[in-house]
Amino acid sequence: MSPEEFSSAVQGCTHFLRDHYPRSARQRLLDIAESPYCELKPDQYGNGGFIAEFESEIAALLGKKAALFMPSGTMAQQIALRIWADRSGNSTVAFHPMCHLHTHEHMAYRELHRLEAVLLGEADRLFTYTDLNEVEKSVGTVLIELPQRDLGGELPTWDELKAITSLAKAKDSKLHLDGARLWETGPFYQKSYSEIASDFDSVYVSFYKVLFGLPGAALAGPSDFIEEARVWMRRHGGNLHTMYPNAISAKLGLEKRLSCIPAYVEKAIEIANILNRLEGVSVRPKVPQTNMMHITFEAPKEKIMDAVGEIARSEKCLLFGGVSENGTGCKLELWVGDAGLDVPKDQISRMFSRLLELANG
Repeated sequence: MSPEEFSSAVQGCTHFLRDHYPRSARQRLLDIAESPYCELKPDQYGNGGFIAEFESEIAALLGKKAALFMPSGTMAQQIALRIWADRSGNSTVAFHPMCHLHTHEHMAYRELHRLEAVLLGEADRLFTYTDLNEVEKSVGTVLIELPQRDLGGELPTWDELKAITSLAKAKDSKLHLDGARLWETGPFYQKSYSEIASDFDSVYVSFYKVLFGLPGAALAGPSDFIEEARVWMRRHGGNLHTMYPNAISAKLGLEKRLSCIPAYVEKAIEIANILNRLEGVSVRPKVPQTNMMHITFEAPKEKIMDAVGEIARSEKCLLFGGVSENGTGCKLELWVGDAGLDVPKDQISRMFSRLLELANG
């Protein structure tokens, strides 16, 4: 199937297994413009107005004294680690080998802030209490990502998580939570977000992923920590004249989708159960712990994507939009949002069976 044919097939789709339903820039901006929050006073350089109220809401949701709305998580996490390093006099940070700061940010934590990393465990599994316990070097801050995105959204058990955080405290390390997808962890732990975040000195959350807001993040922690983070945000060039459109979008995402996450997770488990019965495909984790999973096909990328295009044309449903090569096969990340909830189980089973028939034919 040519790129033009694939694009035409996708444009004809009315249903989507992955993600939320697509919305145009005009539709998304209208959501903001038509919300009651647009009647509130806008912030100026992040001070006052709607953002101040929203920051207080996020701080309470995460069980922290204060929060700061920021343009990106990349900025938020570098700032958090820098503050803890300066306060402790220890520039060593420990995190998983697939930590976003280490793999996707051109080593900014090292180049901009002169932080030194200790990698915990191995790239293909969660790091454990034992991995942290074996670190002999003094560590200023331990970063934990919940869930671990590059492992298909895997999470440690509650007991393991508490053991790790207790050990970090015993080692006099600060704890920072990379909560880019923290919202998705509630159904697995069956605890409030404030309880999940309770052992952490600082927490970062994102608003543009499962909540489908415009770009934006929040950093939460003690009041004096947040005041210092505000200074660092200006140093990073992130203290924009106003950020109320992004903050309103984040607020709308929380209101619309936070309560839907249990349903997203339930649907992800349903999809995984279907895939686990098919030959030529594997799922990680076999039983999703969040609304996310990684899917690996034995068939080559080109054949899988041709099959996806044919199913999009015939079923008017896009299973997923792209895959990456993985040896002789291919791999993708699938996460469930609003759109996936509307695709019936029987249709999902039929489409994936047909996908493998076409790819292997």
